[in-house]
Amino acid sequence: MPLPLMPKATAVWLVDNTSLTFDQVADFTGLHALEVKGIADGEVAIGLQGMDPVLSGQLTLEEIRRCEGDTSARLKMPEKSEVPKPKARTKGQRYTPVSKRQDRPAAILWLLRYHPELSDAQVSRLVGTTKPTIVAVRDRTHWNIQQLKPADPVSLGLCSQIDLDEAIARARHRNRLDRTGAKDVAAAPADVLGSAMEPAADPADPFGGPSDPVT
Repeated sequence: MPLPLMPKATAVWLVDNTSLTFDQVADFTGLHALEVKGIADGEVAIGLQGMDPVLSGQLTLEEIRRCEGDTSARLKMPEKSEVPKPKARTKGQRYTPVSKRQDRPAAILWLLRYHPELSDAQVSRLVGTTKPTIVAVRDRTHWNIQQLKPADPVSLGLCSQIDLDEAIARARHRNRLDRTGAKDVAAAPADVLGSAMEPAADPADPFGGPSDPVT
């Protein structure tokens, strides 16, 4: 089943406005049930505005009510629903405005805590940072580690929800391939990996640009 546009924002709306179970929301949005629980507990997607799937034509009120009355039921998109595909982002490391750079360590901490499946290269591209900064936050050697509080990079304006969801989908798919012994990530269905497949890393410079000092 295709995922809704902006799955995490959709999950936020469903958690806030329906009595659906975590499993039902997770199944529809492609998130993990624990991630949905984190949204309900206010630990995940902090500050993220929910997106109404009814207004966007991805669900009907009748379908929501049906699943609210039967916890074993699963949400289904209308047959004629067409979710627009996001445009692929340009290659290379994301540029982060100077005013946002002080937020990057908090965003890195959030990604490492809630999405450990993401590779360092993916974290680097999402928030526009470099491997030394990621390693410093992970090893808790960052100069400001005692003051850092995890913050959702989407709410900080460091990346879009679509880019984050695509990166998570690619990481989870890669992990599934690793567990099954498969080697060809490119063979994954487009609706799993999204439209923004990562370019192969340059062994000499895997992060697409010069290294910044640890901030």
